[in-house]
Amino acid sequence: MAEWPINDTASKVFPLYSRANVGEIFPDPISPLNASAGFQHNLEPGWRDAFVACRVWDHELYDATVDKNILPAFGSYLYINMSLMRLFGVRVPGMSPEAVDLQYFGDMPGIPSYDSEKRDFDENPEFEANAGAWLLDEVIGATGLPAYDADREEVRQIRAERPDMTNLTDQQLRERICSFDPLLRRLFKHHIEASLKSGVGLGAIAQIAAQVGKPEFALTLVSGIGDVDSTIPSKRMWTLSRAAQAPTVAAEFDHGVTGLYDRLASSTDPVVTAFRADLDAFLSDWDFRGPAEWEIRAQTWGVKPELALGTIDRMRQVDDAEAPDSKNAVRAQEREAAAATIREILASDPDVSAQFEATFHAAALWQRGRERARTTAAMVIHEIRLPARELGRRGVESGALDSIEQIFMLFADELDAYLADPTKFTATVREREKSYLELFDYKPPFVVAGEAPALDTWDRRSAATNSALNVGETITGVSGCTGIARGRARVLTSADDPSALEPGEILVAPITDPSWTPLFVAASAVVVDVGAPFSHAAIVSREIGIPCIVSATDATKRISDGALIEVNGATGTVTVLEA
Repeated sequence: MAEWPINDTASKVFPLYSRANVGEIFPDPISPLNASAGFQHNLEPGWRDAFVACRVWDHELYDATVDKNILPAFGSYLYINMSLMRLFGVRVPGMSPEAVDLQYFGDMPGIPSYDSEKRDFDENPEFEANAGAWLLDEVIGATGLPAYDADREEVRQIRAERPDMTNLTDQQLRERICSFDPLLRRLFKHHIEASLKSGVGLGAIAQIAAQVGKPEFALTLVSGIGDVDSTIPSKRMWTLSRAAQAPTVAAEFDHGVTGLYDRLASSTDPVVTAFRADLDAFLSDWDFRGPAEWEIRAQTWGVKPELALGTIDRMRQVDDAEAPDSKNAVRAQEREAAAATIREILASDPDVSAQFEATFHAAALWQRGRERARTTAAMVIHEIRLPARELGRRGVESGALDSIEQIFMLFADELDAYLADPTKFTATVREREKSYLELFDYKPPFVVAGEAPALDTWDRRSAATNSALNVGETITGVSGCTGIARGRARVLTSADDPSALEPGEILVAPITDPSWTPLFVAASAVVVDVGAPFSHAAIVSREIGIPCIVSATDATKRISDGALIEVNGATGTVTVLEA
């Protein structure tokens, strides 16, 4: 049994950790069962494997004195080891620690410099040569995503053959929860490899754009690339939202999202019945998606369909002109126009032209690969969630648990003892759940250098005070997608209630994970507290075709809900026009 809350030991060799980009996908905070049987348990070894596969070092480099080199938890909040990310930047030709910082930290204050932690062994000619070969062979030289496509087909087969959880014994459920380790380790390895390759491609494109005197093209060249998995639900929801405008379907939506799924199911109207069939097909494909979907305790669209229906309800009020495919097509045209300009500039230099074409292709390919791998892994996480929820349901039925979600307060090595006598854990899971829910009020430090500060010294979200911006004042972040938009700010801290966002408003969020993506269709722009051009909010905004500002520190605190603001995606600024 691990310490609770989870406090892993920090490495003294690689001492810098960050929350950068963590909130996009990482459980926040992580539950005991997910840490020991799901996300953290499998991502840590998968990430180690990914670095080795990128040829930047071998397994001997890792600090053997700690269990979690790359993904420790402090106060049950997960952190990325930025020392290792910077070391990756040192050893990959064309990269640098500073480039890694920009991609992951954005423009956050108080980040210790790389020189403050530089190690004697960081520069290594042998591994730098290996990484150079990897760069040419597997990043720039890649022509497709066969391993990622194979992963997807394998996982789709697992999902297609999913047994009825209610027919499994308790022991079979317990075995299924812990049966996906080898697969998840490989899927996470591929996800991290694609993420690293995507970062290299993004950096290389920016370098070429700067070298030809067109630095403003850096983001345009990676916008509107198409076939990005994380945007598919938005497009499917858009189609459903158009169907939801039919009078009989709209009448059901008009009665509110609560109970909507059951009302749709009980209707005998043929138009409603057809809509429900399309909705069920969508939910079958995307049952794993939802807020904090890589946390197995989280409720997803399959577990709670109202989460998806709430977003569809917002979309049905959006004008047809805002269709995501149409906006993506505009970004694709801009991308091709920028590429044509650079081709014209480089026309007299065949070698550099060829380098641009390869990099242009690789940057798009690995953004697709990153999102595909992320989505495939989330599918498998759902296959852990479902048997655990069934065990939780049985625990409630027997009186051992107060709610299904309390099953996630167990560590994996406690499952056998729980099955032997569930009532022995009733008090334990109640106490852990109480402390787990309290953890959400803690604000984890953005950076940990060395030892993590004690949990009781962390700021509390409920006590946070930030002065709101006045008219004419500006927050400056980092551009995630170009363009200018004006609209009312809608400050949301969770994607659980999409009804708060009106069409055309500007979404202001702490950070976004894939479940937020459909809201981008209704929004005219996106502003997030934390992130970088490499982050989820930026990638999706570039596909949906709306301006995006990331790393806008404390935007959710300093921008008043309902204020009229202007988002300038070129300059990275958010200006208050009217309180």
